[in-house]
Amino acid sequence: MATERADVDLYRDVERELCRIPDVTAARIVSGPAGQPLEVHILASPHKHAKQVVRDVQSVAMAAFGVDFDRRIISVVQLDTDESGLPTDRPEVDGPEERAGTPVLTRIVLDGVTSQRNGTFGSTQVSLRRNDHQAVGVAEGLVVAGAGMRLVASATLAALRQLEPGAGRADIETASVLRVGDRMIAVASVVFLVPPYEEVVAGSAVVRSAGDDDAMVRAVLDATNRRLARLAAL
Repeated sequence: MATERADVDLYRDVERELCRIPDVTAARIVSGPAGQPLEVHILASPHKHAKQVVRDVQSVAMAAFGVDFDRRIISVVQLDTDESGLPTDRPEVDGPEERAGTPVLTRIVLDGVTSQRNGTFGSTQVSLRRNDHQAVGVAEGLVVAGAGMRLVASATLAALRQLEPGAGRADIETASVLRVGDRMIAVASVVFLVPPYEEVVAGSAVVRSAGDDDAMVRAVLDATNRRLARLAAL
């Protein structure tokens, strides 16, 4: 347990150092039960080629902490920014399709979200899309304190289960919108059952003009994208 905690603390330090790389705006490292790095997720601006960002991440991790990341576990999403400096929804993914010279959007993305409230009862419908495949998830329940965002997260997971079999191993742990500095951030934690372990991952998204529900769907996708395909193969 002490070793596992040491690994978590180390990776948090690495994440902070990676965020100091020019054009890198966020970093998240996902580790396995033995503390080994499984995935490195990088959010960056489009001013530098994704492959160069990967090389920078490898160099900083090795030089500062002696951590050797295989480039195959590093995913880079590059988002343009609007006039306010916030990301737009035009990701460029560094993956097999891009390396083959034919960029294709393979990630699951938000197609739409609607919520209805009738007194203390609420219903949320989330539509997700992967290329030409669309799925709609619905969640209903009492809207007690803090439950509204959980309905959105649960509807998102219900739609995910139609697109990725691995989502059948997942459940929503928490879903909330928090104030961080001057911004509101949607945060979701998802529990994956990988016997004999339970693994918890977290995702976040800035609340933009589309509102809290939109941000919560993107937070769940942030936590689950790229991971679900691996679980389906288990």
